[in-house]
Amino acid sequence: MENTSASKPILPVKKRHLLLANAIIWGAPGIKILITGVQAYLSLWPSKKIIFLAIGTVLVLAGFTAMFSRIVKKYSDRITGFPEEKKSVFAFLSTKGYILIIFMMCLGISLKFIPGVPTEFFASFYCGLGPALIVAAAKFFSAWIEEGKKASDK
Repeated sequence: MENTSASKPILPVKKRHLLLANAIIWGAPGIKILITGVQAYLSLWPSKKIIFLAIGTVLVLAGFTAMFSRIVKKYSDRITGFPEEKKSVFAFLSTKGYILIIFMMCLGISLKFIPGVPTEFFASFYCGLGPALIVAAAKFFSAWIEEGKKASDK
């Protein structure tokens, strides 16, 4: 998404701010998804299934946290590895990253319209996915702070 005809990027920002953009892009949906999952849990309360739902939530959280940790490291390394100090604001994701985000959004929206998906699924899945996205956002935010410290030490 860079302007290839000139050396100036489109809407330039310091590359470390791309980490903050990722924190926001991952954190905001994480909060929304977590709220939706908690609402689904509350609609099931009290239920004898809650313990099984909680186990499902922990498994989903562990799986997504592991997957997102690798993605955060890859994106953070990519951003901090840019030789230019300023990059296009759109460079916070690679092309594959944009495709991943669009796919995940479409999948999430589609799930809401599939008849017969039980509330128990939304409770476990969303209460696992939401916090995993928030953890990823926190890692991006931490990387943004670290890059700020490095910049001030120079």
